[in-house]
Amino acid sequence: MAHVTVRTLHHYDDVGLLVPSRRTRAGYRLYGEDDLERLHRVLVYRELGFPLDGIAGLLDEPVLDRRAALLAQRALLVRKKRKTEAVIGAVDRMLNAMERGEKMSADELNEGFDALADAPEDVKVQQKKYGKETAERWGETDAYKESARRAKKYRKEDWAEIKAEGEAIESDMAALLAAGKDAAGEEAMAVAERHRRHISRWFYPCSHAMHRGLADMYEADPRLTAHYEERAKGLAAFNAAAVRANAARGDAAGEQ
Repeated sequence: MAHVTVRTLHHYDDVGLLVPSRRTRAGYRLYGEDDLERLHRVLVYRELGFPLDGIAGLLDEPVLDRRAALLAQRALLVRKKRKTEAVIGAVDRMLNAMERGEKMSADELNEGFDALADAPEDVKVQQKKYGKETAERWGETDAYKESARRAKKYRKEDWAEIKAEGEAIESDMAALLAAGKDAAGEEAMAVAERHRRHISRWFYPCSHAMHRGLADMYEADPRLTAHYEERAKGLAAFNAAAVRANAARGDAAGEQ
């Protein structure tokens, strides 16, 4: 009934993991309800990948400690399940494209971001609003693919850290603008470099040349310009100038 062999039960008895409550005169093991409940817990822990010696320790722990261990394992399984489902979806899309003899469409590429279950609501809104356009423009680039790959792994804690870092960088750049600092000065370039490293850390390797291209977008795309202007008037141009100055310094130093 439990789908374990007699040999396995004998082994569990020998190592003290599951000792039957009683035995017959002939030496046959007799398992009661408490034994079956313990066996069930053993099998669950085995399925979760715990070694036998670790299971023995868990079974003797207080209920609260066992519950904490199971909750941690459950969270890991949920993340693995989400990743597996995303990989299966990606393989299915690739197979469909191969069967059609076509490249994957922008919509299909954009599905790479569908697994952002832990992302905050504003990230999901932005993805829904601009995801298709982003995929159409950059879906074939390595940066887009790497960003999609990383984003699917992030948990709520990661997204919170990403948001806090980004807010701090924009706030510091706005403070320099308000203080009348030079966009090409050391302080502004230092903040621009933090922004470049922020992108590299969380999304995709961002070279100075790529960062310079982003600066052009900050001024060319009204939506991006509006984002900065909402924080401080003139911030879009100030930020772009700081990025370009920092990129020029990186070029001079031979940095990538």
